[in-house]
Amino acid sequence: MVDSTSFATVILLAAAASLLFAAMLYPATLLRWFQRKRYQYEVTFSLYMLTSTEKFIFNSVLFLLLSLFIIAASLYLPEHLNIITRRLSYYFSGNEDTLAASAQKVGQQVVASSLSPNALLPQNGLGGALAGQGRGIMDP
Repeated sequence: MVDSTSFATVILLAAAASLLFAAMLYPATLLRWFQRKRYQYEVTFSLYMLTSTEKFIFNSVLFLLLSLFIIAASLYLPEHLNIITRRLSYYFSGNEDTLAASAQKVGQQVVASSLSPNALLPQNGLGGALAGQGRGIMDP
C-alpha cells in the first residue's frame, strides 16, 4: 500500500514534469501565463503602488506565514485526521474495541494497551463511559 508521503511525492513530480513539458512545447504561452499571474497577484494585493523595499517586506512576511502554515499542516494534519477517523469509527460503531484496536494499529500509546478493552471501563458501575486519554466521566 502506498503511504501518503510517497503519493504526495508522485503528485509533485508529475506536476513538475507536466510544467516542464508545457514549458518546452509552448514557452511563450507559459511566459505570458506567468506574467498574467504576477500581474493579478500585484493588483489583488495592491503591490503595484508600493516601492521595491515595501514589496520585498510584504512578500517576505507572506512567504514566512505560508511556509509556517504548510509546515504545520504537513506535521500535524495527518495525525489530526487519524484522530478524527478513529473517533468517527467509534461514534458509528459504538464499540470500545474498535477504538483501542485502531489506536494500537497506528502505533499510538493507549493508557491500558496491554489490558483488555474492559479495563478501560470505570469500576464504579456508571456504564460505558471511557476513562483515560482525556475522556473522563462525571461523578454524581
